[in-house]
Amino acid sequence: MALNQSGWRPTSPEQGSATSATFTGNKALMLEEALIFEIGSTDTSGVEVAEPVSTASRLGNLARTAPIGLPGLSEPETVRHYTRLSRQNYAIDLGLFPLGSCTMKHNPRLNEKMARLPGFADVHPLQPVDTVQGALGIMNELAMWLIELTGMHGVAMSPKAGAHGELCGMLCIKAALEKRGEGHRKVVLVPESAHGTNPATAAFAGFTVEDIPATAEGRVDTDALKARLGPDVAAVMITNPNTCGLFERDLKAISDAVHAAGGYVYCDGANFNAIVGRVRPGDLGVDAMHINLHKTFSTPHGGGGPGSGPTVLSEALSPFAPLPYTARTKDGHIHLIEEERADEFSAEHFGGKLDSFGRMTAFHGQMGMFTRALTYILSHGADGLRQVAEDAVLNANYVLRSLEDTLDAPFAFSGPCMHEAIFSDEGFPEGFSTIDVAKALIDEGFHPMTMYFPLVVHGAMLVEPTETESKAALDQFIGALRSVAERAKAGDQSLKTAPHFAPRSRLDETLAARKPKLVWKEPVVTSEAAE
Repeated sequence: MALNQSGWRPTSPEQGSATSATFTGNKALMLEEALIFEIGSTDTSGVEVAEPVSTASRLGNLARTAPIGLPGLSEPETVRHYTRLSRQNYAIDLGLFPLGSCTMKHNPRLNEKMARLPGFADVHPLQPVDTVQGALGIMNELAMWLIELTGMHGVAMSPKAGAHGELCGMLCIKAALEKRGEGHRKVVLVPESAHGTNPATAAFAGFTVEDIPATAEGRVDTDALKARLGPDVAAVMITNPNTCGLFERDLKAISDAVHAAGGYVYCDGANFNAIVGRVRPGDLGVDAMHINLHKTFSTPHGGGGPGSGPTVLSEALSPFAPLPYTARTKDGHIHLIEEERADEFSAEHFGGKLDSFGRMTAFHGQMGMFTRALTYILSHGADGLRQVAEDAVLNANYVLRSLEDTLDAPFAFSGPCMHEAIFSDEGFPEGFSTIDVAKALIDEGFHPMTMYFPLVVHGAMLVEPTETESKAALDQFIGALRSVAERAKAGDQSLKTAPHFAPRSRLDETLAARKPKLVWKEPVVTSEAAE
């Protein structure tokens, strides 16, 4: 018996474009979403709440005297609102995330499974130490791995993010200088090829920042740096590999010169993903370096947290590390060393006294990130971590060499890049810029790469593919970027108004930055408009 007795057959209609907007404003399953205040009413509640039995309040003069002003939505309305908003976000689980110097790579689900184990997910920072030996063991073993991988002497685990880790390192340097009576050293030298947070961190820690120029090949001008060293220089903050995607091959010579002049070397470790298992910064004379666990060891990244930026320290700076820290004694017990026992414990077990500058956080750091990072390290092993760096560098060079015939690659002549490829807007017709390429990439289904950074490259486009992308994924991205670049060179005016297929068209970014609308106000309906 035939199931289709009507004779109907599916057909493929001719391709065309819609001639009118939809009633809802939706574009197929890309749903238009109003503000939450426009969905719900401040006059209603989404749930039924029983009247209080007593009107007595323990809030006193802190009790609210005006309406709360929040829209009343039911649970389905609330869930749908935030789910629809989430569909408009780009994420690493959707596609390649080419942000340069940000290492947006896949987070293995094994890490998430381990972080959700009750003994780790439910731990409380105020629990008795004897009840959290497993959690402290995670922290202690991760600390040992970080020390081993970097060739350093100690590590502060409590910093909550990369910039927080930078601050930790600079405060250690400041404490060490004051300890030896050289608190007058107030100048920190920062190369142009360093991360943008470096000068901000140094200034926040009370130092004066001076720039060191880059050479024509995108590396630190070593001669200029050495010429500036003197009795007022506290430290050099250098990023390696730098933001031009290049390895600072003179770092050991720079470290030796800085140390000879009485200063310290801070290395920004945000790009450690490119050299993990291949290079130990401690062997290059580095005194302090933060490690972004979300970059090198695949813990979640973005959205403001949770982050984690442990800071590894040389033997000269380790005594000044912040508290708390974990320590395993000969009996196998793991201790969380706080202020109360720090001096006694250090003298008894390590033969020395701490000169800690204080604390970075209220508690011990970000437990969930520690668990994820250690899971990543143990699941890869030493050989796997080495391959991480090799594959990251291979993918970046594949992007660089595949596009250098279409986009200007200012440092391609310097040889292979490291973890990221950098391009400029040179060769674009007048009126076309990097932002036009970036916006057009949104129409191609990609989050744009990092734009206009580093500042040493005009109209910079910084692409970091990471090691987790397949050749097929890279080829698709390369094809999309090539297509957009060729359209720009051909003077395609439609790029000036891209994106065209996103939920929102291009905004006036200057106006949005200068006059942001951060508070929703109900539109005032005049009698004339009502009529």
